[in-house]
Amino acid sequence: MADINQIKQLREETGAGVMAARKALEESNGDLEKAKQVIYQAGLAKAEKKSDREVKSGFIYSYIHGNNKVGVLLELNCETDFVAKTDDFSHLAKEISMQVASMNPESTEALLGQDYIRDSSQTIKDLIDSVIGKLGENISLRRFTRYELGELMDGEEAEPAE
Repeated sequence: MADINQIKQLREETGAGVMAARKALEESNGDLEKAKQVIYQAGLAKAEKKSDREVKSGFIYSYIHGNNKVGVLLELNCETDFVAKTDDFSHLAKEISMQVASMNPESTEALLGQDYIRDSSQTIKDLIDSVIGKLGENISLRRFTRYELGELMDGEEAEPAE
């Protein structure tokens, strides 16, 4: 049987529910790191099952990097307004926006395949899948735009200096 303190710690670190944390600890014979992997794998399985569900809600998230020279606008979608209003969904949007600001991916597909800047053992797609597993809804990164001070946009020409 799993120790209550281990269950609490696992829940805090993964966001898993009480029963999921307990089950993962039992499957891993009390090994916290193995239990995290069990929860992570369960989240990926849930994400795959939900991947064909339609996403019509969500929001546009704006992020300005601390130096005020890089900004990101990002559209993150989910199935319901209820999930779009959760802290977990907002946190995911912020993390993805920070990734875009720092790594400057060329496309959504490239972004999804990038190693997550806070944990190189997972990709951005893995990060999204873990939140899908936690929230129980399909989540999709639709698009993003990155702005950098002084950088020209596609098709834009520099104005001549006077």
